[in-house]
Amino acid sequence: MPDPGSAAATAGVEIGLNAAIVAVADNEPVVLIIRSEADSAGASDGLPFGPFSPLQHRTFEGGLRAWVQRQTGLELGYAEQLYTFGDRGRHAQAGDVGPHIVSIGYLALTQAKPVSDTQHSAWRSWYHYFPWEDWRRGRPDILESAIEPRLREWTQAQRSASAAQPISRDERVRICFGLDGAAWDEEKVLERYELLYEAGLVEEAARDGREATRQWSDRSRLGVPMRFDHRRILATAIGRVRAKIKYRPVIFELMPDDFTLFELQRTVEAILGPHLHKQNFRRLVEGAGLVEPTGEVKMRTGGRPAKLYRFRREVLLERPAPGVRVKPGKV
Repeated sequence: MPDPGSAAATAGVEIGLNAAIVAVADNEPVVLIIRSEADSAGASDGLPFGPFSPLQHRTFEGGLRAWVQRQTGLELGYAEQLYTFGDRGRHAQAGDVGPHIVSIGYLALTQAKPVSDTQHSAWRSWYHYFPWEDWRRGRPDILESAIEPRLREWTQAQRSASAAQPISRDERVRICFGLDGAAWDEEKVLERYELLYEAGLVEEAARDGREATRQWSDRSRLGVPMRFDHRRILATAIGRVRAKIKYRPVIFELMPDDFTLFELQRTVEAILGPHLHKQNFRRLVEGAGLVEPTGEVKMRTGGRPAKLYRFRREVLLERPAPGVRVKPGKV
């Protein structure tokens, strides 16, 4: 038992509530951010967040919804708990002796509606923070120009070290970043970000005092940093969405009531990253019974009218996992 007067016995814990609120606007996956004064890493963007109050909030989710409403004016629809984040160094600032923050992250899917406080709130593409995840125009240049050379240099440093690891850096980098013939797994968003953080290649690592950052005198900015551990939370949210649209129809939370199949395809592409084959995608969606025609059409500039569809809700009763089961690169 610790001495009652010791720091270990008196250290406080605060529960924070964080929301990764995701939408699609103009064929771009966007996340709702709150702007504030830049921290030591130059990060001014953060997710909506606030402390949980057991006196004011009956549940964690209720507290989250209250904070989002207060900060952005947005009333959340679909929301689910992501993960609990509690690493000390990834929320505290230098010299901080305040309570330890345990962050409970949530994922929310919605439409990209205007926010009430446009001075401090905005929708921003999630590829703004993770540019290496956007494969819609092919393999991102940033992988070859900035990320892969530094990661290979980082893995080389371990080869000369004597400490044995359960899985080598080489293997982790190859698996996560699809190098040397390995396949790219679009769901490993968090694993890729964690590798970049561990290697000292993102600004948050320098802010948090990671030893690895000292070897990079020319460390380039790999995506825009976020406050506290918010980019880590957002990475978790992106990976969750990319996985979940394959086995649950959550993609339709991001769609209007009526839409064309082309609009649906562009939304799925925006979320997953790579381009999808048009005809195969349509056969997949219609064959799975996910959509039904409304009988109406949408006029397109310079083209033929496009049929409008809606989400076919009966599919929820017909199959236990009615998602858009696409495999990027094969659909």
